[in-house]
This record gives sequence, structure tokens and C-alpha cells, in this order.
Amino acid sequence: MRERKKQATREALRTAALRLALERGPDNVRVDDIAEAAGVSPRTYNNYFSSREQAIVAAVTADRAAHLAATVAARPADVGLSDAVIDAVVGLYTSSDDHRRDALLMITSNPALRACYVDVVTTIEDPLADAIAERHPEIDLLTAHVLSACVGAAAKVALRQWLRSVSGPATPSGLVVPSGSLPDIIRAALTPLVPALDAAAGS
Repeated sequence: MRERKKQATREALRTAALRLALERGPDNVRVDDIAEAAGVSPRTYNNYFSSREQAIVAAVTADRAAHLAATVAARPADVGLSDAVIDAVVGLYTSSDDHRRDALLMITSNPALRACYVDVVTTIEDPLADAIAERHPEIDLLTAHVLSACVGAAAKVALRQWLRSVSGPATPSGLVVPSGSLPDIIRAALTPLVPALDAAAGS
């Protein structure tokens, strides 16, 4: 019961943080505002997040991690593991969902949020490992975690490289332009992992 309550509080804080940041702009949101919107004290807020940026980014990464795992698990059985994983990761950055796109645009246009996002992008690892194990029961959990850690590391490298190449505020088209776009860079970074993913799945 206590763990469920803590998880609900964490979710309320990160949801409030993202909503307020999108409404007001991240620089116009205070920790006190987030705590009030979530119905907790600032002291309670500090038990979960050390900054407003951390809470804002946590909302985005939690949503993306869950979406990624669900997408991998839902792909048809005749789709290879490498295709399932790479398409799902790339799909996180080509989504037509306005809310997801707006959140990513906000992050890429704010230096503090960018730094925080790169640091936590590997939160996809545990949900992805579970999805790999669910999709391929023959893969032991240790191997699934090693594979997902490699995917998370590759995504982090790709994201860092893309952010270095971005000059000025990001634009919606900046996420989907075929040449030098973030999805292309992520796909290129993940491609070396194809043999390991498919070998683990016995493809």
C-alpha cells in the first residue's frame, strides 16, 4: 500500500510538472507550483525530485518507456527482435501525437531540460528488458537486460549527438526531416546492435 501511494505521488508530481511547463514555459514554473498542483508540500516534492527539470523530464521519459515496451511486446511474432526494438525506439521520435511532440520540442529548446533528458533517457532499459523477455521467453533475463542496456546507451549517444548539431530552438520539422533528423541518427546508432538482438532471439 505504501509503495502504491509513493508511486501515485511521483506520478502526480511529474504529470503536474509537465502540464505546467507546457502551459507556462519551463522557466516560469516553480517547485512550489508543481507541489501545489499535485496536492503535496514542497518538502514532499523534494523527497521525489531534486529540481523542476527532473520532474518535467520524468513525465516524458516514463510515458515513452511504457509506450516503447508496449510497442515491442505487441509486434507480430514473425517480426525479428531487432526490427521490433529499433522500429519502436525510432517511433518514439516520429510520433504524430501532438502532446509527445510538444514535450520533446520544449525539452530540446531548453538547455537545462536537454541536459537532464540526456541523463535519464536510459530509463527505457528496465521496461524494454521486460518486453524482450515477454516477447522471447527463451532469452534469459540477464541477457534481456544486457541487450536493453545497449539499446539505452545507443539511444543516449544518438540523442547527445543530435542535440549538439541543433542550432537554435528546435522546430517540429526538425524532428522529421530525413537528412540528419533525430530518428535517422537513432536508427544508425542502433544498427550495430542488430546481430546481437537477432542472435539472442535465435533469428
